[in-house]
Amino acid sequence: MGKHSSAVTRSNNSRRPVYLTAVGLLVLALGAVFVVRSFGSEAGADGILGGSCDQPTQVKLSTTPEFQPVLEQATKALSARGGKDGAPCLQFTITAAQSSSVARELASGGDSRPDLWVPDSSLWVSRADDGESVPTIAVPSIATSPLVLVGRSENFANTSSWLGTFAETQPALLDPLSSSSGTLSLLAIQAERAKTSASNTQVAQVLVPLAQRLGSMAKQYTEVNGPLSKASADGSNVVVPVSEQAFVKHQDEHPEAQLKAVVPGTGTLVLDYPVVVTARNNAEAVTAAGKALAEEMLSDASSQARDEGGFRDHLVSPLGEGRGEGEVTQLTKPTVAAVEKILQSWTTLSLSAHSLAVIDVSGSMAEKVAGSAKTRMQLTIEAADNGLKMFPDSAELGLWVFSTKIGPDSADFRQLVPIGKLTPGHRQRMIGQLKAQSARVGGGTGLYDTAIAAVRAVRSSYNSGAVNTVLLFTDGKNDDPGSLSLDRTLQILNGLKDPARPVRIIALGIGPDADADELKRLAQATGGQAYVARNPTDLKDVFIDALQSR
Repeated sequence: MGKHSSAVTRSNNSRRPVYLTAVGLLVLALGAVFVVRSFGSEAGADGILGGSCDQPTQVKLSTTPEFQPVLEQATKALSARGGKDGAPCLQFTITAAQSSSVARELASGGDSRPDLWVPDSSLWVSRADDGESVPTIAVPSIATSPLVLVGRSENFANTSSWLGTFAETQPALLDPLSSSSGTLSLLAIQAERAKTSASNTQVAQVLVPLAQRLGSMAKQYTEVNGPLSKASADGSNVVVPVSEQAFVKHQDEHPEAQLKAVVPGTGTLVLDYPVVVTARNNAEAVTAAGKALAEEMLSDASSQARDEGGFRDHLVSPLGEGRGEGEVTQLTKPTVAAVEKILQSWTTLSLSAHSLAVIDVSGSMAEKVAGSAKTRMQLTIEAADNGLKMFPDSAELGLWVFSTKIGPDSADFRQLVPIGKLTPGHRQRMIGQLKAQSARVGGGTGLYDTAIAAVRAVRSSYNSGAVNTVLLFTDGKNDDPGSLSLDRTLQILNGLKDPARPVRIIALGIGPDADADELKRLAQATGGQAYVARNPTDLKDVFIDALQSR
């Protein structure tokens, strides 16, 4: 491995000019402007190809922007040896694009596909399947970079696990739907559970508010400088999961930043830079080109360039000169199914909320909970209050209560706070109204009429950019003799369904008297789900589970 220092690393910006077939050619593709570099444009041109390479194999290669300089040097060297000592005759044209962008383009079946692709992580390969030509991995890895947590020293009092650090700081993830480091940080929390035995609830207590907060941002983080700048500010409790290579580069460019990188005690996941064959034709020759490139990456010259760029080798050996994190423990690599599950979950969780919380205040809610000094009503209010804290200011929430003949014109429901954005004032009003509620002595449970009215209310103010739900809290079953029947209620709820504008009931049953079957049927009629906390002290955990299923 070559010797280097911060000064040497920065000197990469002044490396010798590469040979271009069209200097400064800009190609607009995959939603970004790519700088295209072609190595060995003609037989013998600029000394790139040997005389025997008059018909080199043309290879279009795509990789990530940060890895492009390393591959430029390797492909240039490989092309220069073409036809000599059995070296293949190859001509590479390199473009740079984020891995998620290339995966989307490939999955769409578009024509602007590369022959070879070196994404920063193999997790994107399964997402690049267009249903006809499945990308194949020719070489599992030609470089690596472990995921690290970056922040100020005082924010790393707890580095025993990813979950523990996330719980005590303010994580700033790059968009998990488009960034490998963002995706891998979520996968690390799941992968480490084999060591920490963290429960679903413990994980959700961290990920639900995180997804809501980041999802509410006007623009997701897509590059590291923004969140790393926030992390370095005095008094900041922001921590940023990024690749070690991104941290080393930032450290070289911003030596004044008061940042350090850590790997939690449970271990970490690694960006693995595989060589992927994406060509529709001539796959055998392209595969051979990919393997030749991998061999070139193992040469002394390429190894030095790779290390100077902040990348480890395929064995995850530490960087030279003491840079980076040294030896790291690796977590088990996630499966394709795990990747799909975490991305689907994040997509749902990060959507903003347009919800109406509807709370039962019937007489039975005044009953004391066994083993607790609190009533069902008090525990419900606490759970709703804690749940409210998980929603960002951009969420839209409202509050109703229900019993029998509690509202105008003897309705079984009453509006306390209309659905509105959770500005500080609106949030305080919600909290104040919640804490002012008490069980209504002698009041029954007017569940059916309330469910229908609540769904209609959310539909009337529908937000197409959010998850539209009714959060229905109750400790019993419908006992309003003047209400509709269950069958008629279900018929009406089914009639209100609109796949283009779904409004789902998320029913939360409280205590031993909650009718799980009734709640399930009401929720399912809207495409929602029902949860029951037989012990009301478990309601907080049940509420978190419910939020995940929105």
